[in-house]
Amino acid sequence: MRKIIIVLAGISLLIGGYLIQSMMINSKKAPKQKINKSKKTAFVEEIQNTTIPIIISANGNLYAKNKVEIYSEVQGILQNTREEFRPGVVYKKGQTILKINSEEHFANLQVEKSNLQNLVASILPDMRLDYPDSFENWKNYLSNFDVNKNVVKLPEPSSEKEKYFITGKNIFSSYYNVKNLEARLVKYNIMAPFTGVLTEVTVNTGALVRSGQKMGELIDTSVFIVEIAIKGSYADLLSIGKEVVLNNLDGSKSWTGKVSRINGRLDERSQTLTIYIEVKGEGLKEGMYLTANVPAIDEENCFRISRKLLVANKAIYVVEDSVLKLIEVEIVYFGENSVVIKGLKDGTKILSKTIPGAFDGMKVKMFN
Repeated sequence: MRKIIIVLAGISLLIGGYLIQSMMINSKKAPKQKINKSKKTAFVEEIQNTTIPIIISANGNLYAKNKVEIYSEVQGILQNTREEFRPGVVYKKGQTILKINSEEHFANLQVEKSNLQNLVASILPDMRLDYPDSFENWKNYLSNFDVNKNVVKLPEPSSEKEKYFITGKNIFSSYYNVKNLEARLVKYNIMAPFTGVLTEVTVNTGALVRSGQKMGELIDTSVFIVEIAIKGSYADLLSIGKEVVLNNLDGSKSWTGKVSRINGRLDERSQTLTIYIEVKGEGLKEGMYLTANVPAIDEENCFRISRKLLVANKAIYVVEDSVLKLIEVEIVYFGENSVVIKGLKDGTKILSKTIPGAFDGMKVKMFN
């Protein structure tokens, strides 16, 4: 009996301990998490609408407005001239650039002149008898004929009959053959059409030059053209005569040019329009890579912001009563780093710096 009482007492103690332990565990409450009520700082600025000049930036290479590739129309040995035919040599307008040996051609020309002289002399007896009124004209022509000078124009026939007579003697054909050879003789001396500098040479003195062979390139260094491509949507904003600021790659030098031409056709692939800017000044070299800032139009009631502040390229965040609000705006012009917008009232507070994780309705602390 005593053993039974001890066993029952032990069981009661175990059950009682278990119940007390369970009550103590259930009585513990989980600690409440503290809510972080701190607000993110929003750097803001106020809208002050004004008139903003829209300037289109584009890049292009410089090339000479006046440029000629020098080709030979005749064949012969290239001779020395006063100036050496080398890249970098400057020639003045009308100065001989190249001289090709023309002795053979000159001899053929003299033969044809002599033939013409003989033909004129052969018709004088018939002219005295059949056309006495024209005899003196042809006699004076023969007296003044000089094979060492260019042939002058033939006397005009006084009648159709005289014209047929002269034609039958092959005088007209001989005369025009001489004039053709005289015109070709000029091509053995190549003159500079303008003051410029040689930029390319493909032949050397003493070489045999063939007809149609390229011999070099001459450019005028006083006037240059920059060819740039801009978006077709800006075509209506441009006009001929507008001044354009041109800068070199590092921005250390600048020149002012004018829009001289605008292409009338868009490029099918890029949908860009080509404009041509004429520029003069020291330090310009053909092939230079320049940046052009083309003034297009003055847009009123606009404001310029960073492109980083745009959301989906159509909206920005404004701050109203310390709350962010996403508002769509009208985009006037996209620049490389900035964008011009309109549609907001003066005094509207907008973000001047982006906020990571920003959303519509987010509470912020403003900092002007």
